[in-house]
Amino acid sequence: MAIEIKEEFEVEAPIEQVWDYVLDPAKIVTCMPGASLDEIIDERTFDGSIRVKVGAVMAAYKGRIELTEVDEASRTIQMTGVGKEKGGGTAKATMTGRLTTTADGSTAMVAEATVDLTGKIMQVGRGMIQGVSHQLFQQFVKKLGNNLEAEGVAAVTGASGNGTVPSSQTSASPLANDASQEDDAIAVLPLIMKTIWAGIVGFFRRLFGGGS
Repeated sequence: MAIEIKEEFEVEAPIEQVWDYVLDPAKIVTCMPGASLDEIIDERTFDGSIRVKVGAVMAAYKGRIELTEVDEASRTIQMTGVGKEKGGGTAKATMTGRLTTTADGSTAMVAEATVDLTGKIMQVGRGMIQGVSHQLFQQFVKKLGNNLEAEGVAAVTGASGNGTVPSSQTSASPLANDASQEDDAIAVLPLIMKTIWAGIVGFFRRLFGGGS
């Protein structure tokens, strides 16, 4: 089953900093709930794992992501990903992301993806997967913004001659992210309730002609 995903977000950081960050697998993996970086094959190919729990269904995938296009002039990235689940399911994805500078100097990104899933995760249905995907993306954006802010503070601290970065601002090791995978996967449970509630609210708004 193919699922279409489109997300837009802004982060308060210059486009050069965001561009460098999203191209660094060791950094970007720390923003993704349940994900870990297993091996960097080359500058455009990475092996990793991700775990997601939706209700009673737990899916764990191991696979490879490849950057098929990196256009610095237009700040556009295209990538493909293929993963296999322990129970026999598969996940195939293609994604395009483009960065632009906003009027206030922040960075906006539009991400579009097509994800083709098979296996037990499909038991929960397309709507639930799309809803949870959106909530997970919001977590990703929040973590990305926090990490970029901490990185900026660290750069200023280093430039001031102190040379010491507080421990709360240091980047997590990408290969140590496995320790938090279980917690991240379980943390999807409250997202399901948000997704269900959003569906209920949307239903009643449509029923009463858009009223709150």
